[in-house]
Amino acid sequence: NPQRDGSVDPGAGRRRRLVCDCSSRMSQWGAIFSIVAAIGGAAMFASVHKIEEGHTGVYYRGGALLTTTSGPGFHLMLPFITSYKPVQTTLQTDEVKNVPCGTSGGVMIYFDRIEVVNFLIPSAVFDIVRNFTADYDKALIFNKVHHELNQFCSVHSLQEVYIGLFDQIDENLKLTLQEDLNSMAPGLIIQAVRVTKPVIPESIRRNYELMESEKTKLLISQQTQKVVEKEAETERLKAVIEAEKVAQVSEIKFGQKVMEKETEKKISEIEDAGFLARQRARADAEFYTANRLAEANKMKLTPAYLQLVKFQAIAANSKIYFGSEIPHMFVDSGAKWSGAAAGITDAFGTDLELDRD
Repeated sequence: NPQRDGSVDPGAGRRRRLVCDCSSRMSQWGAIFSIVAAIGGAAMFASVHKIEEGHTGVYYRGGALLTTTSGPGFHLMLPFITSYKPVQTTLQTDEVKNVPCGTSGGVMIYFDRIEVVNFLIPSAVFDIVRNFTADYDKALIFNKVHHELNQFCSVHSLQEVYIGLFDQIDENLKLTLQEDLNSMAPGLIIQAVRVTKPVIPESIRRNYELMESEKTKLLISQQTQKVVEKEAETERLKAVIEAEKVAQVSEIKFGQKVMEKETEKKISEIEDAGFLARQRARADAEFYTANRLAEANKMKLTPAYLQLVKFQAIAANSKIYFGSEIPHMFVDSGAKWSGAAAGITDAFGTDLELDRD
């Protein structure tokens, strides 16, 4: 810069150069610091990772599997040279789709979807990942399902696979897979297997539909027959119950009548016994009376008394006829006087006739 007196300062250029050098150095250091900070931030960001709940983390360094595993949460690792993969240890469903299967009769069918519900024990994660990689389900489940399902189809007919043994496929597949896994990959558990109905050729499917339709008609007719039989059985049971009820009522009524007759019989026997006792008592009394009367008459009817009675009877007659022409005595009162008349005739020693008014 020119001075006030118009002369030129010789150190001005040197000072300007120094200022420019300082500014450029500061810019360079700022750029270096920014680069270092960016690299450090990226390294920090790359070293921090999160493992979700229900997963176990496995680590690779340079492509080699490390023995370290980690549970759920935030963790640190060496950035850029170490990588990780989360392995699910909770229930998961692997879907195996469009599995071809040839039956023993040579018919090719397809299973549209097979679902395998499984879970991995956390303590077995390292061994299974080391032996079968983190995508272990491809080798242990997907490929095994294809193999075992084709083994099953190859020894069974279409009728058995499609209808007869279809309800057993899922259980057999589950047991077979678990047996193999127990030896190949202990710790991988098969919870359930769900198999959809296989897709069969259209012509065969129509035949099966027709067969199912006829079978349905047969079942309907059988059920109708069972209903009719049940109704008949119900009617028969109702008739039997009604007959049993009538029989029981008749039996009860018969019992009542028998009891009534037995009661009447007992009453009659009691009445007969009472009547017999009364008649016996009356007969005994009459016998006693007659006996006493006979004894009394025996004592009373002496010859003197009888002679007195005879004369009283004669004296009671109002008319007496005597004569030689009358051989006998007649009394008009009846035969009971004939004996007394004969006695009087004998007593008087003559023939006489008595007329009693």
